[in-house]
Amino acid sequence: TTGSKSQLVFADSSDLDPGSLWKINFNKELSTYTNGLVTLQHVKSKRFLGINYGKCNNYNGGVYYTHYHNKSPSTNHTEVNCDDINYHRYWVKDWEFNHAKVRDNQGFLKSNDIINLRIKKFHDINGNYCQNGQYEFLRSHDIQFTIGNNIFQEVVCHNKRLGGIDEWRIELFKNFI
Repeated sequence: TTGSKSQLVFADSSDLDPGSLWKINFNKELSTYTNGLVTLQHVKSKRFLGINYGKCNNYNGGVYYTHYHNKSPSTNHTEVNCDDINYHRYWVKDWEFNHAKVRDNQGFLKSNDIINLRIKKFHDINGNYCQNGQYEFLRSHDIQFTIGNNIFQEVVCHNKRLGGIDEWRIELFKNFI
C-alpha cells in the first residue's frame, strides 16, 4: 500500500498494451513546448497521474487536513499516484514538459519526442509551504520490486540531477484510445 492510499504508479516493460498507455490532455489541439501544462490520464483506469499533498485527519469528531507529500514506499522521493481528477482537492495533476533530447521539434509535441515531465509542489515533504513552489521531475526509479513473476519499477518525483530514467517517449496510437 502507498502512503496516500492511492494507486501506485509503476513501469514494467516496453510492451504496448492498454495497461501501459497514457492519454495527454491539453487545452489546445497542438501542444507547444511553451504553453506547457498537461494532464496525463491512464487509458485503462481513466485515472489521472499526480501527487497528493494532504492527509485527512479526524480529531474529536472534526475533519482537518495536514499538508505534506507522501514518500515513496522504497525511497525518500515524492510518491506518484493515480486518482480521480474530481475526487481529491489536495492533489496536484498539472505537468509541464520540455525536450530531453533535441531533434527537429518545430516547437510542438509529437510522436517519438523524448521529454522530461515536471510538477510544481507548494509544500515540502514535511508540510511546510514553499512560497514560489519547487519543481520535481517524473522518474521511473531504478529500484525494482516483484509481484508474482513480474518485475516493476516504481515511478516517483524527485528534484535531483536528471538522467536517462527521467526521459519519457511520446508515441501516438489511435487504436487504443
